[in-house]
Amino acid sequence: MLNKTILLLMSDPLMRSVFGEALERAGYVVISTGDLGSALDWLTKSSPALLITRTYVSSMPGHEAAKYLKARHSLMRVLILGGVLEDDRLQYRQELEGFDVFPKPYTAAEMLEKVKEVLDR
Repeated sequence: MLNKTILLLMSDPLMRSVFGEALERAGYVVISTGDLGSALDWLTKSSPALLITRTYVSSMPGHEAAKYLKARHSLMRVLILGGVLEDDRLQYRQELEGFDVFPKPYTAAEMLEKVKEVLDR
């Protein structure tokens, strides 16, 4: 489990910092970025085992960014953190098919357990 690389795509610098720190403390190698272009650049340099993103990234739905990146690195798993399943916009639920989704609220420990579960599959 340890030393697996995670691409963390979150537009909010504070959220990136908090999530990145928790993941690094758990032993993961974290590539942290705030926009799709930078995430794409990282995919040309590394092969992350997991992409973690939020519901929205820089004014674009996180699932759209995830689909774009996954098309370029098909072995990478995707975990979307957020409250998408709590709202009633059914089109988002359909667009999330094939991705792991972890709805709010959750603690850091619960998020790390979900990351481990996704990577261990």
